[in-house]
Amino acid sequence: MTTLDAQFHQLHQQGLLILTNVADATGARLVESLGGQAVATSSAAVAWAHGYPDGNALPLERLVATVESIARVVSVPLSVDVEAGYSDDLGGVAEVLDAVIAAGAVGINIEDGSGDPELLASKIALAREVAGKRGVKLFINARTDVYLRALVPAEQRVAETLRRAALYQAAGTDGLFAAGVMAADEIAAICQGTALPVNVLGLPGLPSPQELQDIGVRRLSAGSGIAEFLYGAMGGLVKSFLATGTLDTRELKAFTYSEVNGLLKQHG
Repeated sequence: MTTLDAQFHQLHQQGLLILTNVADATGARLVESLGGQAVATSSAAVAWAHGYPDGNALPLERLVATVESIARVVSVPLSVDVEAGYSDDLGGVAEVLDAVIAAGAVGINIEDGSGDPELLASKIALAREVAGKRGVKLFINARTDVYLRALVPAEQRVAETLRRAALYQAAGTDGLFAAGVMAADEIAAICQGTALPVNVLGLPGLPSPQELQDIGVRRLSAGSGIAEFLYGAMGGLVKSFLATGTLDTRELKAFTYSEVNGLLKQHG
């Protein structure tokens, strides 16, 4: 029987793996029941579900409890978004990584944000070491925020993304998450410029899944988009019910990431 960690690696080798990001066990079970080949958490969605803003604010025990509850109800590989490891101290990052692997994760997303890429490289090497001690062939997906945070001028983004891809690959990453890239030619250039399986974020205006697959993308993630819609829909229902005593579903729309995160920032 193929282990879940090996299975998750295999899912990145051909075709396009579509990963639906969830906040909790029921959402994960729903994804699996609808044919999801694997399940991933959204760090934002998990944080919001526990009353914290996204941005390394979620207490470890809440994260671990979420991972354990998801792993209990699904039989497909589980990848966990650990943001930036919830710390820049490598000892703290090791604690987080060990805990989520012990709880059932066979993959992680870990990001550089606006920090030093060398720091993420150190965290990737650490993740490989921690997973090895647990006997898990962890799929490490290194997210670079070159595009999301506009870290360099637009004409330099492909080159900077590939520079970081090489650094992270040397440190031991298994995949590259070029979050925020949208243009087909830039996506293709990134795919052609690295041997790593490339992951993109499913934002409005992105090329179709078939086109993404054709230009070399191996993974497509929903990110926090599903949670944003659900909270927006909840807001619409609540507004209607408070005003009229009825549940009016006719004008539901998604909240934005900033609207949901802003609700919780003062309590983070």
